[in-house]
Amino acid sequence: MPAPTQLFFPLIRNCELSRIYGTACYCHHKHLCCSSLYVPQSRLRYTPHPAYATFCRPKENWWQYTQGRRYASTPQKFYLTPPQVNSILKANEYSFKVPEFDGKNVSSVLGFDSNQLPANAPIEDRRSAATCLQTRGMLLGVFDGHAGCACSQAVSERLFYYIAVSLLPHETLLEIENAVESGRALLPILQWHKHPNDYFSKEASKLYFNSLRTYWQELIDLNTGESTDIDVKEALINAFKRLDNDISLEAQVGDPNSFLNYLVLRVAFSGATACVAHVDGVDLHVANTGDSRAMLGVQEEDGSWSAVTLSNDHNAQNERELERLKLEHPKNEAKSVVKQDRLLGLLMPFRAFGDVKFKWSIDLQKRVIESGPDQLNDNEYTKFIPPNYYTPPYLTAEPEVTYHRLRPQDKFLVLATDGLWETMHRQDVVRIVGEYLTGMHHQQPIAVGGYKVTLGQMHGLLTERRTKMSSVFEDQNAATHLIRHAVGNNEFGTVDHERLSKMLSLPEELARMYRDDITIIVVQFNSHVVGAYQNQE
Repeated sequence: MPAPTQLFFPLIRNCELSRIYGTACYCHHKHLCCSSLYVPQSRLRYTPHPAYATFCRPKENWWQYTQGRRYASTPQKFYLTPPQVNSILKANEYSFKVPEFDGKNVSSVLGFDSNQLPANAPIEDRRSAATCLQTRGMLLGVFDGHAGCACSQAVSERLFYYIAVSLLPHETLLEIENAVESGRALLPILQWHKHPNDYFSKEASKLYFNSLRTYWQELIDLNTGESTDIDVKEALINAFKRLDNDISLEAQVGDPNSFLNYLVLRVAFSGATACVAHVDGVDLHVANTGDSRAMLGVQEEDGSWSAVTLSNDHNAQNERELERLKLEHPKNEAKSVVKQDRLLGLLMPFRAFGDVKFKWSIDLQKRVIESGPDQLNDNEYTKFIPPNYYTPPYLTAEPEVTYHRLRPQDKFLVLATDGLWETMHRQDVVRIVGEYLTGMHHQQPIAVGGYKVTLGQMHGLLTERRTKMSSVFEDQNAATHLIRHAVGNNEFGTVDHERLSKMLSLPEELARMYRDDITIIVVQFNSHVVGAYQNQE
C-alpha cells in the first residue's frame, strides 16, 4: 500500500528540483575546478589530491580572464548603497516567534532568528528548525556541506524526522505503523519553520519515507514498551548514526529511477557536518558532528556577556579527536591518518555524514561506481581513492552530545557553521548578539582598543552609531545583525559600510577566497519560564 509520504515530507516550494541538484551538484568541486581563480587550501574543507590536481588547477590565462571580467584589473570605486546592502543581507533571513496560549507562554523558547550568506555558488550550507508535535521540544540545526550541497540538503530534510521518531514512545510508534498499514491519515510529528528558500526534494520523499519507516519498525521490535523513559542523548546519537547508515545503504542498493539513483550517490559521495540543538523545558541537548558550533549567551549580574561553548570542533585542533582517530587504526598508520591537519591529508572535519570515500572499502567503492550512472563514473573525484587507505572507515557521523540545564541568566543560543567562527571570536559573537537583543549597544562607550584615533575617525564612529540608531537601517533579525558584523567589522569592532559593500560586491569567483558560507540561528530563551521551572523544583 502506498505510504502517505506527503504527511511527513512537505512539497518543494517556489522552484523546481533542478535548481537544487541539477545546477548545484553536477560538480564536486565547483569552487575549485569551475572557477577561474585559485582558492587557498586553508580555506577549503576538502583538498583535492595531486592525482587530479591538474583537473582542478586555475586556468593558465586567469590574469587576462579576470581583466576581461573587469574585477581584478584596475581598482574601481563602486559601493553598494545601504538599501542594496540590506537587500543582500536580508534575502535569506527568517524569524519565528513561539505563540502564546491563554496569555501564558509555556515554552522556554521565545523564538529564533536565522539567516544565511552564501560564498560558494550555490551555497553548500543548510539550516532547519521544527517543533516536535508528538513530544515536547524544539529542534534547530545548521548543516555545512562539502564536495557539493547534496548531502547537506538531504540531512537538513531528514535528520529531524529520525530524531523525532527516536524520541517517540512505543505506543505512538505503534499507532503510526498501524495507520500506515491501514491507510489512515497520520498525525504529523514535526511542524517545520522554514524560509521559502529552504527546499524539500519532492521526488525523493517516498524513498526517504520508506527508510524512515524501516527505522521506526525496528524501534518497535527492539522496544517491548516496558520502559517509558527515553534517553534524549541516546536518541540523538542513534538518529545521527542511523541516517548516515541509510544514506550509505541507499547508495549501495541504488534505484531503478535514474534520477534518484544519481541523487542518492551524490548524497553519499558528498559530505556534511551537523550541529543540532534540542530544547525541552530547561533541558538543552546539543548534538554535534563536525566543526560547526553551539554557543550559549549568558548575561552576568553586572550586565556583561559571557560565552559558554556547548560543542567541540571535530578537527585537528581537538587533541581528543586526534587521539580517538589514532586509537581506531593500527599504530603503523599513526603518521598517515592525519596529515597537514586533515583526515588522510584531505578532509578538514573528522566527523561527517556521507563522505563514503572515507568509509567504504575500496572494493565496494569500485563496484558502486562501475555500476552507477555515467555521470558518476566520469567524475574524477569518485574514481579517486584517498592515499594510505588501509583500514576504513576513517570517518564517522556519530555526534558528541552535550547537556546543559538552562538558567535564567542563559539568554540565547547561537548555532552557526564555521564560516562565522572563522571570522569572529566567540566572545564577540555573544556580546554583539546580547547587546543587540537588549538594545544596550547604543549606551556603551565606544571602545577603540590600543589604536590612536584621530578626531575625524572618532567623528566617523559617532556618525555610524547615530546611523545604527536609525530605525530605517536597523536589523530586525539577530542573525542578520551578526552577519553584518562578521562581514563588515573593522579594526575598531564596528561595521564599516565601505568594507561591507566591497565584501558583498565580490563576484562568485572571488567570494570564496575571502570567507566561507555563513549560516546562523539565534535562539532566544524565555527567562521567566526558565525561572518558573526552577521554582517548581
